[in-house]
Amino acid sequence: MSILKRAVVIVLDGVGAGANSDSATYGDEGASSLEHCAQAIGGLELPNLGRIGLGNITPIQGTPPQEKALGAFGRLNETAAGKDSVAGHWELMGAVLQRPLPTYPQGFPAELVAAFEEASGHKVIGNKVASGTEIIKELGEEHVRTGRPILYTSADSVFQIAAHQEVIPLEELYRICQVGRDMLTGENAVGRVIARPFIGTSGNFKRTEHRRDFALEPVGTTLLDLLKESGRDVIGIGKIEDLFAGRGLTARDHTETNQEGMAATLRWLERDFYGLLFVNLVEFDMLWGHRRDSQGYAQALRDVDAWFDKVQQVLRPEDAIFFAADHGVDPTYHGTDHTRECVPLLAYGKPIRAGVDLGTRSSMADLGQTLAENFGVDPLAAGTSFAREIGLI
Repeated sequence: MSILKRAVVIVLDGVGAGANSDSATYGDEGASSLEHCAQAIGGLELPNLGRIGLGNITPIQGTPPQEKALGAFGRLNETAAGKDSVAGHWELMGAVLQRPLPTYPQGFPAELVAAFEEASGHKVIGNKVASGTEIIKELGEEHVRTGRPILYTSADSVFQIAAHQEVIPLEELYRICQVGRDMLTGENAVGRVIARPFIGTSGNFKRTEHRRDFALEPVGTTLLDLLKESGRDVIGIGKIEDLFAGRGLTARDHTETNQEGMAATLRWLERDFYGLLFVNLVEFDMLWGHRRDSQGYAQALRDVDAWFDKVQQVLRPEDAIFFAADHGVDPTYHGTDHTRECVPLLAYGKPIRAGVDLGTRSSMADLGQTLAENFGVDPLAAGTSFAREIGLI
């Protein structure tokens, strides 16, 4: 019988904690999301996360290390090929991507675009690498005039389709994206097809919160699969269902914003369940990191810190919460891409041994392996459990 009955995993999407073992290989040497964000704004106070050890993981001006941290703390090194949300989330749950997913720095091949246009019934415009906010500034007016969706990509393995909600309704945009997901297989099996709806008028276009990701199914078995097969509850909040293509979940709560995701987490913690509550908080990445907005990034961290105070009040004696991330997106770095970094690891709750320094773990899959051992399911293919170190066995 496991000591820990309910595990809450919070993914702070895009919150990195400094150099990964291969950061230089990805051109990201020196990136450090938390450290540089705090420096850029003259200090970042995160008292609640600080008390459990956040400042012990990486230097954070305004959030100093604690001599007697109330949680366990460390960093997780990413080993998966790539630095996007799909690879990061899969690795956290024990499925490590061995080969990078395809990217398209010159745009998608003409024959692929033609096949997509025929299958979807929509001619497209764009087809290039672009920032999501910039592409709708550039092509939004043409899209509204012609009705043609905007196709674009980024440094990640993504096939993104932007459309004005009054020109192409959400359900039609989602259908178009599903068409893309179904046809993008084999050598063109991109990690995600992403619906990017927007609203407004020329010069004032604005992306909405109705983004939807259509991801590949994970390669290999994940912790979600094993827990579901064993009869445990596996609840996904935010874009978890998108990133795992709905696989391994027993319940889904598809929130669109950090505030919605945090509120949903509190609601689920008031319910009875036995297993995993898996939460993605996307705005560090989606709203602030890519735009290199340190102030917005910092405020999102403060919001999580204040919310964590409420979480502590509703955690039960057999609960524990784990904070991690899927990659970095240093808001002070050059360009607009994700940054290849280690991610923070915090564990807190009555079953967790306080003050344990877990160091820099060799893989993000160590978190999934730890929870697999706690819940008594089969070992995952990757990762080394730290359950014993934090008192779970």
